[in-house]
Amino acid sequence: MTDPKIPVTEDELHAYVDNELPAERRGDVEAWLTAHPDDGERVQSWRTMAEMLHARYDSVLDEAVPKRLEIEQLVQRPRRWLYGAAAAALVAFAAGGSAGWIAHGQASTPSAIQTLTLEAMDAHKLYVVEVRHPVEVPGSERAHLQQWLTKRCGWIVRAPELDGSGLKLIGGRLLPGPNGPASFMMYEGPSGERFTFYAAKAKVDTAQMRFTTAENSGAVFWSDDGVGYVVSGPADKERLKQVARLIYDQMDKKSG
Repeated sequence: MTDPKIPVTEDELHAYVDNELPAERRGDVEAWLTAHPDDGERVQSWRTMAEMLHARYDSVLDEAVPKRLEIEQLVQRPRRWLYGAAAAALVAFAAGGSAGWIAHGQASTPSAIQTLTLEAMDAHKLYVVEVRHPVEVPGSERAHLQQWLTKRCGWIVRAPELDGSGLKLIGGRLLPGPNGPASFMMYEGPSGERFTFYAAKAKVDTAQMRFTTAENSGAVFWSDDGVGYVVSGPADKERLKQVARLIYDQMDKKSG
C-alpha cells in the first residue's frame, strides 16, 4: 500500500483502535501506519493501555449500584459518576483519548505516565461517588491538610485555590502512590461536578501539560521536580483545561 493522499487524523487513529473506523477508510489508515512508524507505536501503546484497563475494570462494569447510593441520589444533587460509568470511562480513556500521553517503545509494559494516571483515575473513580466520606481532612482545615500531606509526602503540597473557577475544596486524603505516598484533593462545583487533584513521585520527563478526554471523563497530566500531577474530572475539555491551568499556575509558584 502507498501512503494515503488524505492525511490520517488523530480522531481516525482513535477510531481505528476502537474498531469504529468506516470500512472504506481502514485501508488508508493501515497504509498510513505502515508509512509512519511513530504513529504505529502510539496506536500499539494505546491498545496495550486499553487491555490493561479492561483487565483492571471490566468486572466493575457488571456491578450493581449500591442501594445506599441509589437512595442518596434521590435527595442529593445528581452526580455524573457511578461505578459502572466510571469504569466505562476508564476503559474509553485509553483507547479514545490518550493522544500525546503514551511514551514510544512502551508497548509491552506500562510507562511511568500510564501507571501514575491509572492510580489517579482509580482514586478519582473510587472517591468521587462518595457522599459522606469522600475525604479524610475537610476543606475547612486547609492549612492543616497542606502541612500534614507535605510532611507525609516529602514535597510541598498545596491545596490550590479554585474559588474563582466556582470550585470549593471538599478536602483531601493521603493515598499510596506508585513510588510512595500520594496526595489527593477533591473539589466540587455548584452543579455537583467534582474534580480531583492527585500528586505522587514519578520519574517522568515532561513538564508540559498533556491532556486526555473520554466519553464521561478527562484528565490532565504534567510533572515537575520529580512529582507527577493528575487533574481528573468531567469530560468537558475546556473546563478541565481551565481547572488544570489554575492548578498548574499555583504549583509553579510553590517555591516562591
